[in-house]
Amino acid sequence: MGHIDTQQPDAAAAPAPPSVTAPVTAPVTGDEGKPFGSRAPRFVKSSRALHLGWQVGVFVVGLVVVVIGVIMLPLPGPGWLVIFAGMAIWATEFVWAQLVLRWTKRKVAQAAQRALDPAVRRRNIALTVAGGVICAVLLSVYVWQFGLAMPWGIED
Repeated sequence: MGHIDTQQPDAAAAPAPPSVTAPVTAPVTGDEGKPFGSRAPRFVKSSRALHLGWQVGVFVVGLVVVVIGVIMLPLPGPGWLVIFAGMAIWATEFVWAQLVLRWTKRKVAQAAQRALDPAVRRRNIALTVAGGVICAVLLSVYVWQFGLAMPWGIED
């Protein structure tokens, strides 16, 4: 049998782990300068049980809104907008939702900036004009072939 060395590394070589009871001196902030974490009122944070209930309530309300948004995706309605509203509800309490929401905002801002690029705008205008011309030609061919009669044949 081999000998297993159980000797601890030199204490001076490794930094001491942070104390669990040490107060946090500065809140962790995101790239927008707002602190991450719960935005619950102070009286809710004062009680562990009340804060846990608050978090469950926020999660359930956010989940209901997100599910409604997912249902609205194939149906008429602003599905993505409702999903993002649910994420915003979650972001009032949960760091993971705050990170997802900030990432999404960054990506939307980048897409908007790219859309304002003159070369991209010219391409989008050219594609829109080409699509309009194709639709006009198809409509003209339809009217030339069938006249202005509607295809479902409803009589007056």
